[in-house]
Amino acid sequence: MSDNRVWSYSATLMGSPILLKLFADNPALASRVFGLIKRYEDLLTVNRAHSQVMDINHAAGQHPVAVSRPVYELIKCAKAASMVQDSAFNLAIGPLVKLWRIGFKGDRVPPADEIASRLRITHPQDVVLNDADSSVFLTQPGMEIDLGAIAKGFIADRVRDYLHQQDVRDGLINLGGNVQTLDTPQGSWSIGLKKPFSSSDALVGSIEVVNQSVVTSGTYERYFEQDGKRWHHILDPRSGYPLDNELDSVTIISRDSLDGDIWTTLIFGLGVEKGCALLKQREDIEAIFVTKNRDIILSSQRQFRFTPCDDSYRITDCTA
Repeated sequence: MSDNRVWSYSATLMGSPILLKLFADNPALASRVFGLIKRYEDLLTVNRAHSQVMDINHAAGQHPVAVSRPVYELIKCAKAASMVQDSAFNLAIGPLVKLWRIGFKGDRVPPADEIASRLRITHPQDVVLNDADSSVFLTQPGMEIDLGAIAKGFIADRVRDYLHQQDVRDGLINLGGNVQTLDTPQGSWSIGLKKPFSSSDALVGSIEVVNQSVVTSGTYERYFEQDGKRWHHILDPRSGYPLDNELDSVTIISRDSLDGDIWTTLIFGLGVEKGCALLKQREDIEAIFVTKNRDIILSSQRQFRFTPCDDSYRITDCTA
C-alpha cells in the first residue's frame, strides 16, 4: 500500500515563515535546506549592516565591489529586468524603499521633494557590472541595490535544485509568497490564492500545479492608510509612489520562481490589458490577475487549473 503522508517542517527566515513539505520524515534534510536559505539570506539581505549586497551599497560612488558569482549573476539578472522599457522592476530602488518604510513602521507619505530627491539616485543604468571580476559599482553616492523583489525566487529555485541533487523528487517549499512545487504522489499540489484585504484564510480560489512555481504579489501584503487612501509597498520606480492601477494582486505560474518574481512586478506595472498582451509572447509564463473591481482574469491555463472559491468575483480570461 502506498504511503502519501506529508511531513512538514517550518522556520522563520527572511522575515517570513518558511514551510518545507516532504513525503518522508527527514529532519536532517530539512535542517540543511533551512541552512541553505539562511546562507543566501546572509549574502543578499539589505536589512542588516553587513552582507555582500550591503558591501556594494556602502561603496556607492566610491569604488566597485567584487562579490561571489551567485550574487553577481542575480544582480546581473535584476539589472536586465530593470532595463526593460517602462519596467516597474528596478534593482536600484533601495533609497525609495527606505524612504517609505512600508511594512517597517512606515506610516506616512513622504514629502514630494524627498521622493524626487531619491528618484535621482535610482537609475539602473548607474549600476555598472564587470563580468571579468564579478564586481558591481554604483556610480552615484547614496545609491542602494535592493533585491527584495527577486531574492525569494532565486532562493526557492536553489532549494528545488538542492532537493533534486539529494534525489528528492516529491515536495514543496513555501517562502511566503513564493511557492516552488516538485512532484507529488497525489498528482498535483493545490495552492490557495488569498482574497485581498480579508482574513488570512479567505481565498478567491485555488490552483493545481506540479513542478511549477507560484508567486503572488499583492497590494494587501503591506500597506498603511492616510487621508482615506491605502498606500501599499509595491512602488513604481518611475514615479516614486506606490503603483496605482486596477490591480489588487498578480500571481505568476512559471517553472522558475525567479521568473515569477520578475514577472509579478513587470505585470503589476503594465496592468491587465498590456500584461495580457505581453503574456501572449511567452508560453512558459502564465498569470492570474485579481482586480479592485472583483474580476479574476486568467491566462491560458496551460500549466495550472483554477478553482474559484468566492462567487462575488467575476471570472474572465485574457481573450475577453
